Amino acid sequence: MLSLYLSKRFRQSKRKTGFVSLLSKASTLGVMLGVAVLIIALSVINGFEQQLEERLLSVVPHVSYEAPYDPINDWQAKVELLNQHQAISAAAPEINLTAMVQFKGQLKAAKVKGVEPNIHAKVSSVSRYIEGRNLDELAAGTLILGSRIAASLNLTLGDKVTLLVANKQAEQPLSAPKRIGVTLIGLVKMGGPIDESIALVNLADLQSALGLEPTQTTGLRAKVQDVFNAHQIAMAAGSSLPDLVYVNSWFRTQGSLYQDIQMVRTIVFLVVFLIIAVASFNIVSSMVMEVKEKQASIAILKTMGAKDRTIFATFALQGVGYAVIGALFGTIIGVLLAINLPDLFNAIFTQTDNNPLAGVYFVEFLPSKLIWSDILVTLGVTFILALLASVYPAWQATKTAPASVLGNG
Repeated sequence: MLSLYLSKRFRQSKRKTGFVSLLSKASTLGVMLGVAVLIIALSVINGFEQQLEERLLSVVPHVSYEAPYDPINDWQAKVELLNQHQAISAAAPEINLTAMVQFKGQLKAAKVKGVEPNIHAKVSSVSRYIEGRNLDELAAGTLILGSRIAASLNLTLGDKVTLLVANKQAEQPLSAPKRIGVTLIGLVKMGGPIDESIALVNLADLQSALGLEPTQTTGLRAKVQDVFNAHQIAMAAGSSLPDLVYVNSWFRTQGSLYQDIQMVRTIVFLVVFLIIAVASFNIVSSMVMEVKEKQASIAILKTMGAKDRTIFATFALQGVGYAVIGALFGTIIGVLLAINLPDLFNAIFTQTDNNPLAGVYFVEFLPSKLIWSDILVTLGVTFILALLASVYPAWQATKTAPASVLGNG
């Protein structure tokens, strides 16, 4: 193709001024950096979204039903009722309350969950993050505690601790709390705030403390197949329960985090898109100057019979070529950094004390997930912008008048 050959020759030819070369290189560098940054940023956001779904949402309840007044009777039948709903994968009984963990005169607040170990494993993946004995060994009188709570109380596996639970059966509101003696058998090391709050005990321990029958519970929990449609599923499945319950989904407890991730994705894409756009349209200035520099060559080509569309395609390909080179190197840099970003982060922040994510988010590392569709969208947008930026200079090249240019020469 003649236009491609001429474009290559013009790019390789020695320019009369180094300023044009500097502008074209700056445009290429800007596109490269913009593409690389966008790929890395989107990969990090995708990584956080993946960890939210696979890590945090595997532990927190997708859907929960809490009895505000009277306990839920015959929880086995209610669990079976929820299991019959087509959008629910599994259901389990659960008692949730806030209690104090006491050890050697020290106190620490915790969100205590009373669970049936065998059934709870169907609705939660917390067992993946437990060190010590497994969740199915959580018998009456035992405790699995968040690792940071244990660290703050200097607890080790095998220690005997006391749970102080509010005595709701007492006639006086300031009555002494009920004391539940338990033995620490496991630690939850998930990373993030959950390690500072979670405590798991056998359902029978809290039933006894609250004066409930073995068939009674204060809450039910369900795992849904489509986590991003959890609220609608919660309402639909909850209508089948005969008990008066409060309906909750993870959107009410963790939904703001998910919305923040989506908002950051939009902002990052728009900001970096504008960076790529500025870099792409810098091609306009470099190409305009290059057209002026190559006027004599254009005039000679026209006198030799070159058509306007050939001239147009020559300079359009040259402008797009600058962006394509930048996008290619930017993609390579972005992909390599995105793949190795978690390892680079861990190498830089080796200690918990200097880790900016420690105790802030639900993960203490920088996740990254490379999605090739993001790369294709980035490259597609870059190509379109470069093409648009090259139209005007290429059109200006076709307006070169051979007589005036060669006559003045």
